[in-house]
Amino acid sequence: MLTDLSKIRNIGISAHIDSGKTTLTERILFYTQRIHAIHDVKGRDGVGAKMDSMELERERGITIASAATHCVWNKRHINIIDTPGHVDFTIEVERSLRVLDGAVLVLCAVGGVQSQSFTVDRQMRRYNVPRLAFINKCDRVGANPIRVRDQLREKLGHNPVLLQLPIGLEDQFEGIIDLVRMKAFWFEGSNGEKVTESEIPAELASEAETAREEMLDAVSMFSDELMEAILDETVTEEMIRQSIRQATLDLKITPVLLGSAYKNKGVQPLLDAVVDYLPNPAEVTNHALDLEKDEETLILRSDPDEPLVLLAFKLEDGRYGQLTYLRIYQGTLATGGTIINTRTSKKHKVGRLVRMHADEMKDISKAMSGDIVAMFGIDCNSGDTFTDGTLHVTMTSMHVPQAVISIAVKPADHDSETRLSKALRRFSKEDPTFRVAIDAESKETILSGMGELHLEVYLERMKREYGATVVTSPPQVAYRETISRLAKFNYTHRKQTGGSGQYGRVAGYIEPYEDGEYEFSDQIKGGVIPRQFIPAVEKGFQSMLARGALLSFPVVNVRICIDDGASHPVDSSEIAFQEAAKGAWREVYHKARPKILEPIMRVVVEGPAEFSGAVLTTLMQRRGMIIGSQEDGAIAHIEAEVPLAEMFAYTSTLRNTTQGKAEFTMEFSRYLEVPAQIADDLIRKAEEENKAAAGKK
Repeated sequence: MLTDLSKIRNIGISAHIDSGKTTLTERILFYTQRIHAIHDVKGRDGVGAKMDSMELERERGITIASAATHCVWNKRHINIIDTPGHVDFTIEVERSLRVLDGAVLVLCAVGGVQSQSFTVDRQMRRYNVPRLAFINKCDRVGANPIRVRDQLREKLGHNPVLLQLPIGLEDQFEGIIDLVRMKAFWFEGSNGEKVTESEIPAELASEAETAREEMLDAVSMFSDELMEAILDETVTEEMIRQSIRQATLDLKITPVLLGSAYKNKGVQPLLDAVVDYLPNPAEVTNHALDLEKDEETLILRSDPDEPLVLLAFKLEDGRYGQLTYLRIYQGTLATGGTIINTRTSKKHKVGRLVRMHADEMKDISKAMSGDIVAMFGIDCNSGDTFTDGTLHVTMTSMHVPQAVISIAVKPADHDSETRLSKALRRFSKEDPTFRVAIDAESKETILSGMGELHLEVYLERMKREYGATVVTSPPQVAYRETISRLAKFNYTHRKQTGGSGQYGRVAGYIEPYEDGEYEFSDQIKGGVIPRQFIPAVEKGFQSMLARGALLSFPVVNVRICIDDGASHPVDSSEIAFQEAAKGAWREVYHKARPKILEPIMRVVVEGPAEFSGAVLTTLMQRRGMIIGSQEDGAIAHIEAEVPLAEMFAYTSTLRNTTQGKAEFTMEFSRYLEVPAQIADDLIRKAEEENKAAAGKK
């Protein structure tokens, strides 16, 4: 069991797709002797990277699911989570950063700050995660780490501080100069495992002195002690490290390091920086919400003797049942003990406890606060909080982005029906962004996710892991409906049967609401609607928001106000007022001039500058609005906002247009009104489908 918190680091490795995260993690595991051979990420050697243990990951050469491991460097225990770079799997980054204390932001020395770098940076800021920046691929043609450092400042708003200089670049990249120690480091041996130290080459001495002065100036802005030492010329290496560490923990600076993971250069100094500059669990403030004190914020202490609090942040269907990844924030977790799920109040006995190494595991009997472990035999959801019963608290939940694309699926044969059901239960439990729903009218199973690749991967996993063959229909865009003007209603629900009848009248108005998806305002005076029926009125209106009258999509950005009504001493009931609200909505919705909203995606295309004109054309043909276009040498970066409905099959179009040399990423940006002609087409199509469905009945 790890007992000295100062010797623990919990870090994540995150970046834009294809920046070298998994390659970097593979080298870290090799240099810390967790693996004894380096394997290729794309699996060309028949083995594949250790952290890409899924067959699909090795085939595609991308990370799909985050993977946890641990290693030891300079007597420090480092828990590492390698995360995907593709925006379709952004929830893996989200939940990892939720439980980590520090992070390494990997940037390509050629591509620099790319589209997904923005998303990852936002996620790190959301959870106040201190980070190092590692500029990878300094051996590539076009590598320019100084430009990438400047992009960190200009595009992401960081305060980057260069701690190293490269010795050569591109095919001449040989080593690094450490500006803290003012030494040159070279990486020799067949896999760069032998690190040798020497004096800085004479031709680089002047450049190194200038860079060191810049580094000291930047760091001393946040350390009075270092400032005084610079003036007195009594600066020591330890003083510089302490000042960099404190400024990093306070999120004042981002230390920048250099290297090439693929060419085995610069990884060991990065490990030193993780130990020196990223926080241990005791240096991070974590909060829980006390459910016995109206969700009052409770600061958790990384103390093994305090009451136990832990968070289940990731689930997997393992060989021995559900494998639950846990971050322990307070107390000690031991096999044989009892823990309570705050959400369900169920008690669970702690059975098998393991420490993960990608898809391998090692049994342990105990783990304490600050550690990341996994456990078998617990039925829970991702994001559940567990305690030992002493406290009744819950951890704040992670941010879960909205799904932007849907498809309808049905089993291809009878055998696949049960298998599909099992697969959907497992996947929706593991991944909060993979949503499963049954359409109330068509009875179709609807899968929703973060993009075409996201759903494509899950369909392939259904086939491989469960033997479920499914038939899919074209992706359905997640449209929304809203209203464009204020409209009043005054509706009476009256129904008389043999016994007591139903009576309820509601009056008021609906109007556009820009501050949120929905607001209900009760302005009833004089008790014309008894207080006990107000919740029923709201429930009735809310039930109508789920399916708009135009396309049957949810209605958003609407404020409903009730200011008058009437009741009957005998015939009024909750059901009567629910029906009155539903009738009022049906009566008033078209008066408020409803309109259709469509999801707009932020699309970033990166590829050779010679194709930029052709790429711009493909985006504008898809109703795209170009936000920016710039060229960094031979590489063009084009950013646009494009309706999701126009982005299907864009991968093929882009490949054909650029000879396969460009790539694009997209993420949800906002909802905007659909052009009138397209809206009319959508409504006409929906009416035809409804008629066809009615005819079948």
